[in-house]
Amino acid sequence: MPTSPTSKIASQFPETTSLTIHVFPWIETPTGRFLGKGRVELLEKIIEHGSISKAAKEMGMTYKKAWDLISSMNSQSVKPLVLTQTGGGGGGGAVVTEEGKLAIALFTGLRQRLDAFLQEENRRLQAAMLGG
Repeated sequence: MPTSPTSKIASQFPETTSLTIHVFPWIETPTGRFLGKGRVELLEKIIEHGSISKAAKEMGMTYKKAWDLISSMNSQSVKPLVLTQTGGGGGGGAVVTEEGKLAIALFTGLRQRLDAFLQEENRRLQAAMLGG
């Protein structure tokens, strides 16, 4: 019985049970990265805290880094994803717009579909490595 190309490849790898496929998606526009795991997490933290500085602190990033990410997303989007309010008696704040919430949902759905695809591909990889 002839050997398959997959079994020839499998014999080149060490410890076949330790192999796992990983993919880290992001969405780009012609001007650069628009959405990715960190940016979506930042949006979610802003929803949770109503504050860019609190969201940044919880994520272990500087306020400037968080603001740069928000500015980048807002400048690439037709409508802003985050709106800010300046100080006052109760201090400033930030709100994720409906467009921002849609962006979170878009990316989350993409990640869920990609994760399901990767689970199947990892099963195929394991089967191929075990000679199946």
